[in-house]
Amino acid sequence: QVQLVESGGGLVQPGGSLTLSCAASGFALNSYAITWFRQAPGKEREGVSCINSGDKREYAEFVGGRFTIFRDSAKNMVFLQMDSLKPEETAIYYCVKGRQSYCSPYEATAGYDYWGQGTQVTVSS
Repeated sequence: QVQLVESGGGLVQPGGSLTLSCAASGFALNSYAITWFRQAPGKEREGVSCINSGDKREYAEFVGGRFTIFRDSAKNMVFLQMDSLKPEETAIYYCVKGRQSYCSPYEATAGYDYWGQGTQVTVSS
């Protein structure tokens, strides 16, 4: 069955870096878009970044060049490297499989079918 397992979250100081990992199984990773979402306490879920089957990358405007999404097909994994982290980016980060090979709009929930359990990222001094 399809599984997405995130890891790599933790506590990091403001301005620090963290790389999240998403281990995928049960489907052909290269055939689908993978998106990272996050949800902070008391806030709505928001899309962060997406990589499509052709490795085209998309980022939310707030990323501002600080994050990089990439895929290691040999390991069936997708990563999100995050630099210059801010306290307001404390959230649970989720790895999500799209229904298509292309990236769906973040708000189009019908475009996504499988979610990981999430990994907590805390940005604090």
